[in-house]
Amino acid sequence: MATNDLDKLATLIALERDSLLSRWREQLRQLPSARHLDLPTLNDHIPQFLEELATALKSGSDETIPEALREGSPLAHGSQRFEDGFDIVEVVAEYNILRGCLHDLADSGDLNLQGKPFHVINQVLDGAIGLAVNTFATQRALEVQRRREDYLAFVAHDLRTPLSAISMATTVLELKVPELSSVPATAQMLKTLRRNVQHLEGLIRKILEENANLQTEVGVKLERRELDLWPLIEALIHDLHPVAGTNSTQLINQVPDDLVVWADASLLRRVFQNLIANAIKYTPRGAVTLGAKDLGPESAVECWVRDNGAGIPADLVDKVFDKGETDPENSGGTGLGLAIVKTFVEAHGGTIAVESKEGVGSSFRFTLPSKASIGARAKAE
Repeated sequence: MATNDLDKLATLIALERDSLLSRWREQLRQLPSARHLDLPTLNDHIPQFLEELATALKSGSDETIPEALREGSPLAHGSQRFEDGFDIVEVVAEYNILRGCLHDLADSGDLNLQGKPFHVINQVLDGAIGLAVNTFATQRALEVQRRREDYLAFVAHDLRTPLSAISMATTVLELKVPELSSVPATAQMLKTLRRNVQHLEGLIRKILEENANLQTEVGVKLERRELDLWPLIEALIHDLHPVAGTNSTQLINQVPDDLVVWADASLLRRVFQNLIANAIKYTPRGAVTLGAKDLGPESAVECWVRDNGAGIPADLVDKVFDKGETDPENSGGTGLGLAIVKTFVEAHGGTIAVESKEGVGSSFRFTLPSKASIGARAKAE
């Protein structure tokens, strides 16, 4: 095919661009990740890409084809499709769908895609696929790394509370049973225990400092089961008693002893652990009450942690669940605790809210959808 025919194909692409895009979109909608995208998001860079293809066809030179793509749009397109939820197979597929549409367009215009036009189209499309896949894979790798770091930061934060309980329990033993320190072997064990707790606290502090800028959109895998809530709360109260005891804070379990929830036991324990530890911090010589009630077998269980402590300033109430938001008066905070709570509650499909008044106290309430409502929601989707 002569250079003139390359120009004809480029002209045909320009003239039939809208119909070409329409056919491409119709086939692209068959991809699972593309079905619910709006028109601008679905199109993304393809209209501009067709202009780049037409430029490459008109040039007819192998040297100018890479130039048409070097500053082109496939690089950004790979990142966009990652945000759109495409997988890497779908990224490749949409360019191959476009390839087929271009061949159909050429056939409709009585242009035989052989020789140079075939070579140009394939080179441009294959180059675009390479650029898009490269940026997509880079974004995916960064996301995996971020999620791993997020998870590490979350776990490190959650370890602070049980470590504090161990440290406090050691102190209580030394103060209330002074004769323990007079026995060399026991004194050495207590010293070793304290040294290792301090070492672990230092490691955790370092992890949290290094991950201070992490986001909280961590991928959470749930392992739900039916579990009795009262024993879980009672065990937490027992574990956190040394921490509460140093502040003379009373921990009260008002959860019905027959209440069953459908939840991930490990994550739910971390939710309550963070809420209780947070309440203890701001409720010296007060009371922290834990409760729950069933909102109905087809609905959810509502849980709460209520205290009569210092309360939250009005200008901070709406920000307490944001990652990085800390109490200005608490220099040791990381702003992760309540962000973790929100992340884990929402992973269960629940919601969380807080009511607070300075000098009166705070009440954190969250819901855990029932097994029946989770099943009904899955069927609806």
